[in-house]
Amino acid sequence: MRLSSLILAFFLCLSAWAGDVYTVIANPGENASKSVRLNWHSDIDNDATQCFYTDCSDIHWARAKKVAPQQEICEVFDSMYSKTPEGENFYERVRFIRNTAELKNLTPGTRYMYRIGNDLKDGETRYFHTAPQSGEWSAAIISDIHTYTPLPKRVEAAMTMLDTIEAKNGTHLDAILHVGDIIAWGGCYSFWRNLYSNDHFKNHLWAGINGNHDNMDRTNKRNNKEFFRNTNNNPLNGYDSQEGVCYYFIYGDVLFIMLNNQVMHSDEGLATAQEWVKKVIKKNQRKTRFTVVFEHYPWFLGGNGKTFQYARWSKFFDENGVDLAVSAHNHIYLRTDALYNDQETDGNSGTVYLQTPSTDNERGESINEWIYNKDKIKIRWNEGPKTMGAILLKANSDQLSLTAYDRYGNALDNVIVKAKKRK
Repeated sequence: MRLSSLILAFFLCLSAWAGDVYTVIANPGENASKSVRLNWHSDIDNDATQCFYTDCSDIHWARAKKVAPQQEICEVFDSMYSKTPEGENFYERVRFIRNTAELKNLTPGTRYMYRIGNDLKDGETRYFHTAPQSGEWSAAIISDIHTYTPLPKRVEAAMTMLDTIEAKNGTHLDAILHVGDIIAWGGCYSFWRNLYSNDHFKNHLWAGINGNHDNMDRTNKRNNKEFFRNTNNNPLNGYDSQEGVCYYFIYGDVLFIMLNNQVMHSDEGLATAQEWVKKVIKKNQRKTRFTVVFEHYPWFLGGNGKTFQYARWSKFFDENGVDLAVSAHNHIYLRTDALYNDQETDGNSGTVYLQTPSTDNERGESINEWIYNKDKIKIRWNEGPKTMGAILLKANSDQLSLTAYDRYGNALDNVIVKAKKRK
Protein backbone atom coordinates (compact mmCIF):
# COMPACT_ATOMS: atom_id res chain seq x y z
CA MET A 1 0.00 0.00 0.00
CA ARG A 2 2.80 2.43 0.89
CA LEU A 3 4.66 1.80 -2.38
CA SER A 4 1.52 2.37 -4.41
CA SER A 5 0.80 5.62 -2.58
CA LEU A 6 4.32 6.86 -3.34
CA ILE A 7 3.93 5.97 -7.02
CA LEU A 8 0.60 7.79 -7.07
CA ALA A 9 2.16 10.84 -5.40
CA PHE A 10 4.92 10.86 -8.02
CA PHE A 11 2.48 10.81 -10.94
CA LEU A 12 0.27 13.40 -9.30
CA CYS A 13 3.33 15.61 -9.02
CA LEU A 14 4.08 15.16 -12.71
CA SER A 15 0.47 15.96 -13.56
CA ALA A 16 0.55 19.12 -11.47
CA TRP A 17 3.64 20.22 -13.38
CA ALA A 18 2.02 20.01 -16.80
CA GLY A 19 3.13 23.07 -18.76
CA ASP A 20 5.94 24.19 -20.99
CA VAL A 21 7.55 27.11 -19.15
CA TYR A 22 8.08 27.46 -15.41
CA THR A 23 10.41 28.67 -12.63
CA VAL A 24 10.83 32.04 -14.35
CA ILE A 25 12.85 34.82 -12.74
CA ALA A 26 14.31 38.17 -13.83
CA ASN A 27 17.72 38.97 -12.34
CA PRO A 28 19.80 42.13 -12.81
CA GLY A 29 22.54 42.42 -15.36
CA GLU A 30 25.93 43.73 -14.26
CA ASN A 31 24.65 47.19 -15.14
CA ALA A 32 20.99 46.91 -14.10
CA SER A 33 20.14 50.17 -15.85
CA LYS A 34 20.73 48.61 -19.25
CA SER A 35 20.57 44.83 -18.90
CA VAL A 36 18.41 42.18 -17.24
CA ARG A 37 19.10 38.46 -17.17
CA LEU A 38 16.25 35.94 -17.40
CA ASN A 39 16.16 32.32 -16.28
CA TRP A 40 13.36 29.89 -17.08
CA HIS A 41 12.87 26.16 -17.39
CA SER A 42 11.01 24.19 -20.03
CA ASP A 43 10.20 20.57 -20.75
CA ILE A 44 12.85 18.46 -22.45
CA ASP A 45 10.68 18.13 -25.57
CA ASN A 46 10.06 21.88 -25.80
CA ASP A 47 13.27 23.57 -26.91
CA ALA A 48 11.60 26.34 -28.95
CA THR A 49 10.81 28.73 -26.10
CA GLN A 50 11.83 32.35 -26.64
CA CYS A 51 11.51 35.65 -24.81
CA PHE A 52 9.48 38.53 -26.23
CA TYR A 53 9.82 41.89 -24.48
CA THR A 54 8.97 45.57 -24.80
CA ASP A 55 8.49 48.58 -22.55
CA CYS A 56 5.11 48.92 -20.86
CA SER A 57 4.07 51.92 -22.94
CA ASP A 58 3.91 49.58 -25.94
CA ILE A 59 0.51 48.19 -24.96
CA HIS A 60 -0.01 46.34 -28.26
CA TRP A 61 3.53 44.87 -28.30
CA ALA A 62 4.16 46.57 -31.66
CA ARG A 63 7.83 47.19 -30.80
CA ALA A 64 8.42 43.83 -29.13
CA LYS A 65 11.83 42.24 -29.57
CA LYS A 66 12.58 38.54 -29.60
CA VAL A 67 15.52 36.80 -27.92
CA ALA A 68 16.42 33.13 -28.23
CA PRO A 69 17.93 31.65 -25.05
CA GLN A 70 21.05 29.71 -24.38
CA GLN A 71 20.01 26.21 -23.39
CA GLU A 72 21.35 23.29 -21.42
CA ILE A 73 19.80 20.17 -19.93
CA CYS A 74 19.71 20.39 -16.14
CA GLU A 75 19.82 17.20 -14.05
CA VAL A 76 21.03 18.76 -10.77
CA PHE A 77 17.72 18.12 -9.01
CA ASP A 78 17.05 14.67 -10.44
CA SER A 79 16.38 11.87 -7.92
CA MET A 80 16.54 14.15 -4.89
CA TYR A 81 14.68 12.93 -1.79
CA SER A 82 11.75 15.26 -1.20
CA LYS A 83 8.19 15.77 0.01
CA THR A 84 4.99 16.16 -1.95
CA PRO A 85 2.62 18.98 -0.96
CA GLU A 86 0.58 16.30 0.81
CA GLY A 87 3.59 15.39 2.95
CA GLU A 88 4.45 12.09 1.26
CA ASN A 89 8.11 11.13 0.90
CA PHE A 90 9.25 10.69 -2.69
CA TYR A 91 12.21 11.10 -5.03
CA GLU A 92 11.79 13.92 -7.53
CA ARG A 93 12.41 12.81 -11.12
CA VAL A 94 13.42 16.14 -12.58
CA ARG A 95 15.11 16.81 -15.90
CA PHE A 96 14.44 19.99 -17.83
CA ILE A 97 15.94 22.52 -20.21
CA ARG A 98 17.48 25.48 -18.44
CA ASN A 99 17.00 28.59 -20.59
CA THR A 100 18.98 31.78 -19.99
CA ALA A 101 18.86 35.06 -21.85
CA GLU A 102 20.31 38.51 -21.33
CA LEU A 103 18.26 41.49 -22.48
CA LYS A 104 20.68 44.26 -23.43
CA ASN A 105 20.59 47.93 -24.42
CA LEU A 106 17.53 48.58 -22.26
CA THR A 107 16.35 52.05 -21.32
CA PRO A 108 17.26 53.05 -17.74
CA GLY A 109 14.48 53.66 -15.22
CA THR A 110 11.85 51.94 -17.37
CA ARG A 111 9.21 49.31 -16.64
CA TYR A 112 9.27 46.46 -19.14
CA MET A 113 6.94 43.55 -19.83
CA TYR A 114 7.89 40.18 -21.26
CA ARG A 115 6.43 36.84 -22.27
CA ILE A 116 8.09 33.48 -22.68
CA GLY A 117 6.82 30.82 -25.05
CA ASN A 118 6.96 29.54 -28.58
CA ASP A 119 5.48 32.75 -29.95
CA LEU A 120 4.32 36.16 -28.73
CA LYS A 121 0.82 34.94 -27.92
CA ASP A 122 2.13 32.34 -25.48
CA GLY A 123 2.71 32.72 -21.79
CA GLU A 124 1.82 35.13 -19.03
CA THR A 125 2.85 38.75 -19.16
CA ARG A 126 5.59 39.41 -16.61
CA TYR A 127 7.37 42.60 -15.61
CA PHE A 128 10.65 44.09 -14.44
CA HIS A 129 11.98 47.59 -13.89
CA THR A 130 15.41 48.69 -15.03
CA ALA A 131 17.46 50.73 -12.60
CA PRO A 132 17.75 54.47 -13.04
CA GLN A 133 21.25 55.62 -13.86
CA SER A 134 21.01 57.83 -10.81
CA GLY A 135 18.33 59.16 -8.50
CA GLU A 136 15.37 57.63 -6.67
CA TRP A 137 14.33 53.99 -6.57
CA SER A 138 12.94 51.49 -4.08
CA ALA A 139 13.30 47.83 -3.12
CA ALA A 140 12.14 45.33 -0.53
CA ILE A 141 14.72 43.33 1.43
CA ILE A 142 13.48 39.96 2.62
CA SER A 143 14.94 36.63 3.75
CA ASP A 144 14.35 33.28 5.43
CA ILE A 145 11.13 32.24 3.70
CA HIS A 146 12.04 28.53 3.99
CA THR A 147 9.65 27.48 1.22
CA TYR A 148 8.29 24.00 2.04
CA THR A 149 5.32 22.83 0.02
CA PRO A 150 3.65 20.75 2.79
CA LEU A 151 3.41 24.03 4.76
CA PRO A 152 2.17 26.52 2.13
CA LYS A 153 1.45 29.25 4.67
CA ARG A 154 5.19 29.98 4.86
CA VAL A 155 5.20 31.36 1.33
CA GLU A 156 1.82 33.00 1.85
CA ALA A 157 3.25 34.86 4.84
CA ALA A 158 6.28 36.06 2.87
CA MET A 159 4.22 37.22 -0.11
CA THR A 160 1.83 39.03 2.25
CA MET A 161 4.84 40.74 3.83
CA LEU A 162 5.97 41.89 0.40
CA ASP A 163 2.44 43.21 -0.24
CA THR A 164 2.78 45.23 2.96
CA ILE A 165 6.17 46.63 1.95
CA GLU A 166 4.88 47.60 -1.49
CA ALA A 167 1.83 49.28 0.08
CA LYS A 168 4.12 51.28 2.35
CA ASN A 169 6.17 52.28 -0.67
CA GLY A 170 3.01 53.68 -2.29
CA THR A 171 3.89 52.41 -5.76
CA HIS A 172 5.54 49.47 -7.52
CA LEU A 173 8.80 48.35 -5.98
CA ASP A 174 11.63 48.60 -8.46
CA ALA A 175 13.30 45.42 -7.18
CA ILE A 176 13.23 42.76 -4.48
CA LEU A 177 16.48 41.80 -2.74
CA HIS A 178 16.69 38.59 -0.73
CA VAL A 179 19.31 37.54 1.81
CA GLY A 180 19.03 33.76 1.41
CA ASP A 181 17.19 30.75 2.82
CA ILE A 182 14.21 31.33 0.58
CA ILE A 183 13.96 27.52 0.20
CA ALA A 184 13.85 24.97 3.04
CA TRP A 185 15.85 22.35 1.10
CA GLY A 186 17.39 23.78 -2.07
CA GLY A 187 17.75 20.33 -3.62
CA CYS A 188 13.95 19.93 -3.78
CA TYR A 189 13.08 21.40 -7.15
CA SER A 190 9.33 21.50 -6.54
CA PHE A 191 9.93 24.01 -3.74
CA TRP A 192 11.66 26.47 -6.12
CA ARG A 193 8.96 26.01 -8.72
CA ASN A 194 6.23 26.63 -6.16
CA LEU A 195 7.86 29.82 -4.86
CA TYR A 196 8.53 31.27 -8.30
CA SER A 197 4.87 30.84 -9.32
CA ASN A 198 3.87 33.73 -7.03
CA ASP A 199 2.98 37.16 -8.38
CA HIS A 200 5.94 38.98 -6.84
CA PHE A 201 8.22 36.86 -9.04
CA LYS A 202 6.12 37.69 -12.07
CA ASN A 203 6.11 41.43 -11.38
CA HIS A 204 9.60 42.29 -10.13
CA LEU A 205 13.30 42.02 -10.67
CA TRP A 206 14.90 39.78 -8.01
CA ALA A 207 18.49 39.71 -6.74
CA GLY A 208 19.59 37.48 -3.89
CA ILE A 209 22.17 35.22 -2.34
CA ASN A 210 22.67 31.55 -1.63
CA GLY A 211 21.75 30.68 1.96
CA ASN A 212 22.68 27.49 3.76
CA HIS A 213 19.15 26.11 3.28
CA ASP A 214 19.16 26.98 -0.43
CA ASN A 215 22.46 25.09 -0.66
CA MET A 216 21.34 21.82 0.98
CA ASP A 217 19.37 18.74 0.05
CA ARG A 218 16.88 17.15 2.43
CA THR A 219 19.54 15.02 4.12
CA ASN A 220 22.11 17.87 4.26
CA LYS A 221 24.63 15.47 2.71
CA ARG A 222 24.56 16.73 -0.89
CA ASN A 223 25.24 20.43 -0.45
CA ASN A 224 25.53 22.12 -3.81
CA LYS A 225 25.64 25.74 -4.98
CA GLU A 226 24.26 24.49 -8.31
CA PHE A 227 20.74 24.45 -6.83
CA PHE A 228 20.92 28.23 -6.56
CA ARG A 229 22.83 28.76 -9.78
CA ASN A 230 20.36 26.80 -11.91
CA THR A 231 17.33 28.65 -10.57
CA ASN A 232 18.82 32.07 -11.31
CA ASN A 233 20.74 33.80 -14.07
CA ASN A 234 22.94 36.20 -12.15
CA PRO A 235 25.91 38.01 -13.74
CA LEU A 236 28.85 35.68 -14.34
CA ASN A 237 31.38 38.08 -12.82
CA GLY A 238 32.17 36.14 -9.64
CA TYR A 239 35.50 34.58 -8.85
CA ASP A 240 36.67 31.11 -9.88
CA SER A 241 33.96 28.43 -9.44
CA GLN A 242 31.54 31.00 -7.98
CA GLU A 243 30.32 32.54 -11.23
CA GLY A 244 26.58 33.15 -11.03
CA VAL A 245 26.53 32.49 -7.26
CA CYS A 246 28.87 35.21 -6.03
CA TYR A 247 28.35 38.23 -8.26
CA TYR A 248 28.03 41.99 -8.33
CA PHE A 249 25.79 44.47 -10.08
CA ILE A 250 25.24 48.21 -10.18
CA TYR A 251 21.73 49.49 -9.45
CA GLY A 252 21.47 53.26 -9.72
CA ASP A 253 24.19 54.73 -7.52
CA VAL A 254 24.75 51.48 -5.61
CA LEU A 255 27.31 48.73 -6.10
CA PHE A 256 25.81 45.49 -4.73
CA ILE A 257 28.23 42.67 -3.93
CA MET A 258 26.54 39.32 -3.30
CA LEU A 259 28.47 36.59 -1.45
CA ASN A 260 28.15 32.86 -0.82
CA ASN A 261 28.82 32.01 2.83
CA GLN A 262 29.06 28.32 2.04
CA VAL A 263 32.55 28.75 0.54
CA MET A 264 33.87 31.03 3.29
CA HIS A 265 33.97 28.65 6.27
CA SER A 266 37.77 28.39 6.19
CA ASP A 267 40.29 31.20 6.48
CA GLU A 268 41.43 30.39 2.95
CA GLY A 269 37.89 30.61 1.61
CA LEU A 270 37.37 33.93 3.37
CA ALA A 271 40.63 35.35 2.01
CA THR A 272 39.70 34.36 -1.55
CA ALA A 273 36.31 36.04 -1.23
CA GLN A 274 37.79 39.19 0.29
CA GLU A 275 40.40 39.50 -2.43
CA TRP A 276 37.63 39.35 -5.03
CA VAL A 277 35.47 41.89 -3.16
CA LYS A 278 38.44 44.26 -2.93
CA LYS A 279 39.00 44.08 -6.68
CA VAL A 280 35.29 44.63 -7.40
CA ILE A 281 35.17 47.72 -5.18
CA LYS A 282 38.33 49.19 -6.71
CA LYS A 283 37.01 48.60 -10.23
CA ASN A 284 33.61 50.22 -9.59
CA GLN A 285 34.14 52.86 -6.90
CA ARG A 286 34.22 55.78 -9.33
CA LYS A 287 30.95 54.62 -10.94
CA THR A 288 28.86 54.52 -7.76
CA ARG A 289 28.20 56.43 -4.51
CA PHE A 290 27.42 53.47 -2.24
CA THR A 291 28.90 50.02 -1.69
CA VAL A 292 26.57 47.37 -0.20
CA VAL A 293 27.60 43.81 0.69
CA PHE A 294 25.14 40.93 1.21
CA GLU A 295 26.02 37.68 2.97
CA HIS A 296 23.68 35.21 4.67
CA TYR A 297 25.35 34.57 8.02
CA PRO A 298 24.80 37.30 10.66
CA TRP A 299 27.25 39.94 11.79
CA PHE A 300 26.10 39.48 15.39
CA LEU A 301 24.11 36.72 17.09
CA GLY A 302 20.71 38.25 17.60
CA GLY A 303 19.89 36.16 20.66
CA ASN A 304 22.46 37.82 22.93
CA GLY A 305 24.37 40.25 20.68
CA LYS A 306 27.59 38.26 20.54
CA THR A 307 30.03 39.05 17.72
CA PHE A 308 29.90 36.64 14.76
CA GLN A 309 30.78 37.50 11.15
CA TYR A 310 31.51 41.09 12.16
CA ALA A 311 34.83 39.84 13.54
CA ARG A 312 35.82 38.53 10.11
CA TRP A 313 34.71 41.50 8.05
CA SER A 314 34.71 44.78 10.00
CA LYS A 315 38.35 45.70 9.44
CA PHE A 316 38.04 44.81 5.76
CA PHE A 317 34.92 46.97 5.43
CA ASP A 318 36.70 49.86 7.16
CA GLU A 319 39.64 49.61 4.77
CA ASN A 320 37.52 49.32 1.63
CA GLY A 321 34.75 51.83 2.29
CA VAL A 322 31.70 49.54 2.54
CA ASP A 323 28.65 51.64 3.45
CA LEU A 324 26.05 48.98 4.27
CA ALA A 325 26.42 45.30 5.20
CA VAL A 326 23.24 43.17 5.09
CA SER A 327 22.85 39.67 6.50
CA ALA A 328 20.13 37.27 7.73
CA HIS A 329 20.06 33.67 9.08
CA ASN A 330 19.42 34.53 12.75
CA HIS A 331 15.70 35.24 12.19
CA ILE A 332 16.08 38.34 14.39
CA TYR A 333 16.14 41.93 13.15
CA LEU A 334 19.30 43.70 14.32
CA ARG A 335 20.94 46.94 13.33
CA THR A 336 23.87 49.21 14.19
CA ASP A 337 24.62 52.79 13.32
CA ALA A 338 27.70 53.39 11.18
CA LEU A 339 30.75 51.77 12.77
CA TYR A 340 34.39 52.48 11.99
CA ASN A 341 37.32 50.98 13.92
CA ASP A 342 34.74 49.42 16.28
CA GLN A 343 33.41 52.86 17.19
CA GLU A 344 30.10 54.51 16.34
CA THR A 345 30.46 57.48 13.96
CA ASP A 346 28.28 60.37 12.81
CA GLY A 347 27.58 58.51 9.57
CA ASN A 348 30.16 60.30 7.46
CA SER A 349 32.41 57.25 7.73
CA GLY A 350 31.95 53.60 8.58
CA THR A 351 29.56 50.76 7.84
CA VAL A 352 25.95 50.22 8.93
CA TYR A 353 25.34 46.54 9.79
CA LEU A 354 21.79 45.27 9.34
CA GLN A 355 20.22 41.81 9.79
CA THR A 356 16.79 40.87 8.46
CA PRO A 357 14.21 38.92 10.48
CA SER A 358 12.54 35.75 9.24
CA THR A 359 9.44 36.10 7.10
CA ASP A 360 7.78 32.68 7.17
CA ASN A 361 5.67 33.27 10.32
CA GLU A 362 7.01 30.05 11.73
CA ARG A 363 10.75 29.79 12.45
CA GLY A 364 11.48 32.89 14.49
CA GLU A 365 14.09 32.71 17.24
CA SER A 366 13.99 33.68 20.91
CA ILE A 367 15.66 36.91 22.01
CA ASN A 368 17.66 36.26 25.15
CA GLU A 369 19.34 38.64 27.57
CA TRP A 370 21.34 41.29 25.74
CA ILE A 371 24.87 40.64 26.99
CA TYR A 372 27.28 41.63 24.22
CA ASN A 373 27.97 44.68 22.02
CA LYS A 374 25.58 47.08 23.70
CA ASP A 375 27.85 49.87 22.50
CA LYS A 376 27.36 48.87 18.86
CA ILE A 377 23.89 47.36 18.41
CA LYS A 378 21.02 49.85 18.38
CA ILE A 379 18.02 47.52 18.18
CA ARG A 380 17.03 43.85 18.22
CA TRP A 381 13.50 42.74 17.30
CA ASN A 382 11.39 39.73 16.53
CA GLU A 383 7.98 38.33 17.48
CA GLY A 384 9.24 35.05 18.88
CA PRO A 385 8.58 31.71 17.12
CA LYS A 386 6.17 33.31 14.66
CA THR A 387 7.88 36.31 13.09
CA MET A 388 7.15 38.32 9.96
CA GLY A 389 9.18 41.36 9.02
CA ALA A 390 10.98 42.93 6.07
CA ILE A 391 12.79 46.11 5.03
CA LEU A 392 11.82 48.92 2.67
CA LEU A 393 14.86 50.45 1.00
CA LYS A 394 14.34 53.89 -0.54
CA ALA A 395 17.38 55.22 -2.34
CA ASN A 396 18.53 58.41 -3.96
CA SER A 397 21.93 59.84 -4.85
CA ASP A 398 22.51 61.23 -1.35
CA GLN A 399 21.29 58.48 0.96
CA LEU A 400 19.84 55.03 1.47
CA SER A 401 16.87 54.97 3.84
CA LEU A 402 16.06 51.56 5.33
CA THR A 403 12.84 51.09 7.33
CA ALA A 404 11.95 47.83 9.06
CA TYR A 405 8.23 46.94 9.16
CA ASP A 406 6.30 44.30 11.04
CA ARG A 407 3.43 42.22 9.63
CA TYR A 408 0.92 45.00 10.34
CA GLY A 409 2.86 47.66 8.48
CA ASN A 410 4.12 49.31 11.65
CA ALA A 411 7.52 50.96 11.23
CA LEU A 412 9.88 49.42 13.76
CA ASP A 413 13.13 51.15 12.94
CA ASN A 414 14.82 53.38 10.40
CA VAL A 415 18.43 54.05 9.54
CA ILE A 416 19.96 56.44 7.02
CA VAL A 417 23.15 55.51 5.16
CA LYS A 418 24.84 58.64 3.89
CA ALA A 419 26.74 58.89 0.64
CA LYS A 420 30.42 59.30 1.49
CA LYS A 421 33.10 61.24 -0.31
CA ARG A 422 35.17 58.79 -2.38
CA LYS A 423 38.92 58.92 -1.93
